[in-house]
Amino acid sequence: MVYAIIKASGHQEKVAVGDVVVTNRLSEAVGETVEFPAVFYADGETITTDPDELAKVKVTCEILANERGKKIRIFKYKNKTRYRRRQGHRQELTRVKVTGITR
Repeated sequence: MVYAIIKASGHQEKVAVGDVVVTNRLSEAVGETVEFPAVFYADGETITTDPDELAKVKVTCEILANERGKKIRIFKYKNKTRYRRRQGHRQELTRVKVTGITR
């Protein structure tokens, strides 16, 4: 089984061909292809972690959708002082499908 660990939007993901991964929002449009750098590469026999060899590895992905994450609520409260602050946040996300891992 061929798989790679890629660096995508500030965090790392383990991917194989056909996997769907959710990352932070990318600037490309839906339907475009993007390439991510590999941090680790393994096919059935060898494991590659050498930066010179990993520069040759390309992980191509197709952007499926731009979406928003689950809403989180931030609430600050201080006792006996009538201090209350409520804030909400929804993370901007992109769903991508891995179409190929080439060496």
